Amino acid sequence: MTTLLRTVPAPGLVLGGIVSVQVGAGVAKGLFDELSPSAVVFIRLLTSAVVLVLATRMILRAQLRGASRSSLLVLVAFGLVLAVMNFSIYQSFARIPLGIAVTIEFLGPLGVSVAYSRRRLDLIWVVLAGFGVVLLTRGEAGELDPVGVVFALVAGACWAGYILLSAQTGRRFEGTSGLAVASVVGTIAMAPIGLAEGGTQLWEPRLLAAGIAVGLLSSALPYTLELEALRRMSAKVFGILMSVEPAVAAMVGLVLLGEVLHLREWSAIGCVVVACIGATRTGRPAPEAPEA
Repeated sequence: MTTLLRTVPAPGLVLGGIVSVQVGAGVAKGLFDELSPSAVVFIRLLTSAVVLVLATRMILRAQLRGASRSSLLVLVAFGLVLAVMNFSIYQSFARIPLGIAVTIEFLGPLGVSVAYSRRRLDLIWVVLAGFGVVLLTRGEAGELDPVGVVFALVAGACWAGYILLSAQTGRRFEGTSGLAVASVVGTIAMAPIGLAEGGTQLWEPRLLAAGIAVGLLSSALPYTLELEALRRMSAKVFGILMSVEPAVAAMVGLVLLGEVLHLREWSAIGCVVVACIGATRTGRPAPEAPEA
């Protein structure tokens, strides 16, 4: 597998990871008629936790044994933010188009990037992103479910917290061992509501298999692709490539879910994408998130 990945150009790995995440989101949204968003989130987090624990089992026990209380608290906070972020964005997916939800969610990492910059030029990117959001909430797009918009904003705030906590976790734990523990914490946090809302349907083989596929597409596969890409490219180039994710989400929503967006909405997505690229190119680097 590793040998095969090395034959793929680094930008191709990043774009492959982006497509994988958004296809996973599209598959997840397609399950909402039969499973609640909370149940799908639970399966996704459970799948991610199992994969990551198995991948880090050799160092995980030693890492936890030597961890300080403050480090363990960081892991708990990281896991809770991970759970709320996934819960919120899936609740948003259930109410508004995929591309719009991801576009609004991207305000979180954009905010982190700008917050760590002292350049006045970055105010342009804030204004541009704000203009994009205004476009999403005016005209025909003004019919968006406000609850879905709020959930997307909460997911964006959690994404910002995820970046900061991921940086802290990366400094305290080796590799993806910290993320493995955080995924377990997030799974435990989501278990009560996921199991209650999923009921017996949660264990129906067809739905369970689809949920596991969501976990693999949204977590295991993109993690693998992105880690390999980061070995061969700078974090800045990686960030620029990741900025196209809202546009990819909109395309996946169109192809998989038939979510047709209007010109105003595509323009809004374009504004946020350009703002993210601009902030990444001109701003000071935000705290590194090696496990993101």
